[in-house]
Amino acid sequence: MSVPPLLPDQLYQATDLDSLHFEDTDQLEDLAEIIGQPRAIEAVQFGTGMQSAGYNIFALGPPGTGKRSLILKYFSDHASKEAIPQDWCYLHNFDQEHKPKAIRLPAGQGSILQSSMVQFVEDLQTSLTAAFESDEYRTRRRMVESEVEERQEAAFEKLQGEAKKDNFALLRTPAGLVFAPIKDGEVIPPEEFNKLPEDVRKEMEKKVQNLQKELQTLLQNIPSWQRELRGNIRQLNHEITELAVTGLLEDLRTEYGEFPQVIEFLEAVQRDVIDNASNLLESESSTSMENSTSHSGPGKSSRSNDLFMHRYKVNLLVDNSSLEGAPVIFEDNPTYQNLIGRVENMAMMGTLMTDFTLIKPGSLHLANGGYLILDARKVLLQPYVWEALKRALGSGQIRIESPAQMLGLLSTISLDPEPIPLELKIALLGDRLLYYLLAQSDPEFTELFKVQADFAEEISRSPENQQLYARMIATLTRKNNLHPLDRAAVAKVIEHSARQVGDSEKLTIQVNSIVDLLQEAEYWAVAKEDTRIQAAHVQQAIDARIYRADRVRERYQENILRETIIISTNGSQVGQINGLSVIQMGEFSFGVPSRITASIRRGKGDVIDIEREVELSGPIHSKGVLILAGFLSQRFASEQPLALSASLVFEQSYSGVEGDSASSAELYALLSAMSGVPIKQSLAVTGSVNQHGLIQAIGGVNQKIEGFFDICQARGLTGDQGVLIPAANTKHLMLRQDVRDAAAEGSFNIYPVESIDQGIELLTGIPMGQLDTDGSYPASTISGKVQARLSQLAEKENQTGQQNAEKDS
Repeated sequence: MSVPPLLPDQLYQATDLDSLHFEDTDQLEDLAEIIGQPRAIEAVQFGTGMQSAGYNIFALGPPGTGKRSLILKYFSDHASKEAIPQDWCYLHNFDQEHKPKAIRLPAGQGSILQSSMVQFVEDLQTSLTAAFESDEYRTRRRMVESEVEERQEAAFEKLQGEAKKDNFALLRTPAGLVFAPIKDGEVIPPEEFNKLPEDVRKEMEKKVQNLQKELQTLLQNIPSWQRELRGNIRQLNHEITELAVTGLLEDLRTEYGEFPQVIEFLEAVQRDVIDNASNLLESESSTSMENSTSHSGPGKSSRSNDLFMHRYKVNLLVDNSSLEGAPVIFEDNPTYQNLIGRVENMAMMGTLMTDFTLIKPGSLHLANGGYLILDARKVLLQPYVWEALKRALGSGQIRIESPAQMLGLLSTISLDPEPIPLELKIALLGDRLLYYLLAQSDPEFTELFKVQADFAEEISRSPENQQLYARMIATLTRKNNLHPLDRAAVAKVIEHSARQVGDSEKLTIQVNSIVDLLQEAEYWAVAKEDTRIQAAHVQQAIDARIYRADRVRERYQENILRETIIISTNGSQVGQINGLSVIQMGEFSFGVPSRITASIRRGKGDVIDIEREVELSGPIHSKGVLILAGFLSQRFASEQPLALSASLVFEQSYSGVEGDSASSAELYALLSAMSGVPIKQSLAVTGSVNQHGLIQAIGGVNQKIEGFFDICQARGLTGDQGVLIPAANTKHLMLRQDVRDAAAEGSFNIYPVESIDQGIELLTGIPMGQLDTDGSYPASTISGKVQARLSQLAEKENQTGQQNAEKDS
């Protein structure tokens, strides 16, 4: 039942150079399509073409699989065939200033309207100044003013005439208007008035009272006459302003006659200009006076006038005039304001001011009518962005508000722009875990992102795919302005790709890692002044990358060689075995051997995992240990109880242990301890086991083999050293050249094991043994020795039980 070691050609699948029909990558055509993603391509095609609500795309998969490139390609292809979306503008709301109005216009019309209104504001100031400084306006105003003045003068002249008939004169004094008696055209002095007879004085006083009443009535009429004057002047101003404004707006009314919202806005502008013409003129007059008396800059009136004139301008929120189809936007920084838009403020006179012209668009506005691509992780990391995005998609409109407004934390008055209808296709990019977490925890997620585009990270390593892979490498070299690769270099990249994915029959399609390797190989080619990247440059790039990252591995191996960490690579030991594990340090991983020991004693069939007892064991490792108890019970306790307890531990382990790849090694250690047969320390073991004793595949097989090989090589290869791996992992082997060379020389061996029976024989030199017809195992086998030991323990357990029973009786 002895298992032969794997042959050197089973340890590494090299690329057949004869299958690559080119000398270097300059001879290969660019690869237009994305290889290895038929499922994702079909999903993206469906999601892009599906117009029903909620059919947005979530592209899930690891970075570097082409998610962004593929979606951008299909979005751009569709966008180029679609109509250009309309422009969006915000206008001043003359009825409710804090609620600016949103209007849409055909692409390009928004900027024309904006320019037209800027010109209107400039022309308005000139036209109003000219109109109100014209001779016609001055003449008509003088006529209005003189009419009231003549009425006042006539009233006073009449009153003065009546007073004169009664020998009184109307005089203006510091105390106001008074009536004084006159004689021969002269005012009678008080002393002479007092000398007059009493009846004459009383008669004159009575006349004065009557005249004073008439004067009071006259004075009471003056404010109404002034109001009438102001009203007449205001009416005159309205007429003059209307004539000036109507001419300025007439062309705009004609140009935008088919857009009711624009016409409504122009009518509102005209009404507002007419109603505020006097204010505009006064502001302009104040501005002129300030500018003529001060050289320190515009004053308050100038700023006020400018701000007032802002209300007639147009805030062009989205200008699609430069597009040739629907927009395709990738938002790299999806903050709340970058996505939803914002209302900015400006400092003025020590306070923050805002108006509709300070409304700024977000990515949703810019992509409206087209396509938007977002990184899901960045969206979720930004406060309130996820909820805002869902609300916009669910309601079908973009509402610009601050997070404080959204949460109801802001009670001050601010702008509340009219929402804009939203119609676009969104694609989120993220990893699989993020997708499944959102689908599980957010009930709205699957309603808004109904299309799952699952991107694979590997493809089969078939001859056809290798040719496509070579073309992809050629495409990447030209895209990144790199030297061409010769055929051997391409083969080396393909082999490294299989190594990265941990499978000799697969290739990684994570483009980022391939580009990094090509760029690093380019560095070494340039350093040696070579015009082509060769296999040696690629290998040098791989070695240099490992060297930069393997300080921890080097220290770990140093501790083993100095016997700080105790690992034996020769001799034999009962209940002790070398297990293999993988340590991941960022993007670099390496294998290390670990000593696993087992001890047994009489008991109730318990297998104690010391790692689990001290909470250093993960659930998968704990499950693997429990499977061992199932195997032992199935194999040895069908007729008699397992009268033992066993303990398992990873020696010198100071951190958590997870995974079941050491379960077979732990079982070997248990069988050795139970049988008393020593295990060869020159062999290391990896592989999980099921309850029937079958060895199952594990991950990181290349790193595990190389980790033990490095220790053995440093101590000196003897030819007895090697590693037991699951037979199912043979197809995953892509070992280093030095490991393959040692295997070819017979100084280091890799054994593919299918069962515990095969493995224990390799480790001990003794077969596991099969049941005889009488239900027992041959005494010379591992199983026979285990059975005998269990029988001894069971007998002792029975004796102890009987003795205890006798004592109790």
